[in-house]
Amino acid sequence: MKLSIITVSLNSAATIENTINSVLGQTYSDIEYIIIDGGSTDGTLGIVNKYRSRISKLVSKKDGGIYEAMNKGIELATGEMVGILNSDDVYASNETIKTVMNMFIESRVDCVWGDLVYVDKN
Repeated sequence: MKLSIITVSLNSAATIENTINSVLGQTYSDIEYIIIDGGSTDGTLGIVNKYRSRISKLVSKKDGGIYEAMNKGIELATGEMVGILNSDDVYASNETIKTVMNMFIESRVDCVWGDLVYVDKN
């Protein structure tokens, strides 16, 4: 079952590489990774382009904000399931997506969510 993961960003050079590595490091293999950037000017796109060959879709242009960007990503998604991981977030482990997708497959549920761990950058 394909999962589309959407990351929206705007001037996220300080954090987006960790986010990208968090997605690309997942053990679940059927992931379509979509990044929607709002026209960053701080080097975000240079970081994203280092991983371009492993990113399914990339759009970078000014938009109306985070929710418009999320909706744009959802419109581009082709997976049976869609997840959103913001550009300053990471998954708790490289097994997170596998665990979540197994919940969908085994339990036949329509929606799952998990707890958050808030971490101070310092």
